[in-house]
Amino acid sequence: MVHQYQLNGYNIVLDSCSGSIHSVDEVAYDIIALWFEKPPEEIVAAMLEKYRDREDVTREELLACIEDIRELIGAGQLFSPDTFREMAGTFKERSGDVVKALCLHVAHTCNLNCAYCFASQGKYQGERALMSFEVGKQALDFLMDHSGSRTNLEVDFFGGEPLMNWDVVKRLVAYARSVEKERGKNFRFTLTTNGVLIDPEVIDFCNREMSNVVLSLDGRKEIHDRYRVDYQGRGSYDLIVPKFKELVDARGDVGYYMRGTFTHQNPDFTKDVFHMADLGFTQLSMEPVVSAPDDPAALTPKDIEVVKAEYELLATDMLRRQKEGKPITFYHYMLDLTDGPCVYKRISGCGSGTEYMAVTPWGDLYPCHQFVGEEQFKLGDIWQGVTNEALRGEFRACNAYARPECDDCWARFYCSGGCAANAYHATGTIRGVYEAGCELFKKRIECAIMMKVAEEEL
Repeated sequence: MVHQYQLNGYNIVLDSCSGSIHSVDEVAYDIIALWFEKPPEEIVAAMLEKYRDREDVTREELLACIEDIRELIGAGQLFSPDTFREMAGTFKERSGDVVKALCLHVAHTCNLNCAYCFASQGKYQGERALMSFEVGKQALDFLMDHSGSRTNLEVDFFGGEPLMNWDVVKRLVAYARSVEKERGKNFRFTLTTNGVLIDPEVIDFCNREMSNVVLSLDGRKEIHDRYRVDYQGRGSYDLIVPKFKELVDARGDVGYYMRGTFTHQNPDFTKDVFHMADLGFTQLSMEPVVSAPDDPAALTPKDIEVVKAEYELLATDMLRRQKEGKPITFYHYMLDLTDGPCVYKRISGCGSGTEYMAVTPWGDLYPCHQFVGEEQFKLGDIWQGVTNEALRGEFRACNAYARPECDDCWARFYCSGGCAANAYHATGTIRGVYEAGCELFKKRIECAIMMKVAEEEL
């Protein structure tokens, strides 16, 4: 399958199955588009007619271009066949019941009252609760016991607001460090926080122990303070930004992400990305809101078109900043075309419900943090392990080929079939298709690929 598009002056041809990317001139671009529609002689005639005012477009040059295309096809770099379908259903089976990562919900409570919060202000449609050290310790033991021969394990401290249970976080890290060598494991910890409770001790500990810290900031003060408020309705921007600056400066501007959410109120989200960059933050992420269609924060179809244009604006501005020696990183444009995800990951996806699970304060297991509170998605618990094998099987079967609607999609080896949680919340099934999310994802990939092409010329 081949996908062609034009962006920022580049004519880009993507061969989906091989992953080959070609930046070509407009004549080659047009020939490739006609490849299966016309025989070579008719393609030559059509090009001579279209480019009759160009002296460099001759019959000889066109035939040479056609021959170059044939060579790319012969090398498996253009119109390559899909050879992955048969193995798609076996990849996750080969890994067995190995678990490699947990999202520990150490706090089902929060000190902010964000209106758009998918987790219902940290309660996940349930009761407020803090994870005990004993539950957290058992969760880490569960992970080590079920990680097979895998050495590197990942644990994200999540909420709600995990800093509201800070002592337990520290004790759990200490426990993991005390046993990881004898167990032949290496823990990589991350922390997601709204920043309200950051202090010098938190900064020092995070810089020693956390491989990554995700900091919630929606951008401009007026945008951030619209939704991210405390229980008295006061915005949190002025409180947290100085704390974030202190933490990022202490980390040396690495190992963190400023993670924002954009809504119907700011589909022009690049203004918020640029605002964060102007504050001195360089590792940035902005995510579309996840909400019901009738929610005031929800993105409308008109917003989606604005957002797609904003993605293009962001990509071109990032290239400008890079040329000026002031680069920023945008999470969704991080694309490695040479040493990127292996075939397994491209087909199988994030591993939610199989390799990756979320743990509630009570020790219940769910496929990921976005399913917590949905009782029908409970997999088991950290003492008995996964007891709902049928559900795990459903998630194991989720891959790039699980949805018939994706059969003719050029981007399926980049999204691996998409997010099961978003699909469920949009359609009622984990094998559904979240159409708005697909549109935005494809635009992000187009922009990321264009940037890689442009970087070759820098």
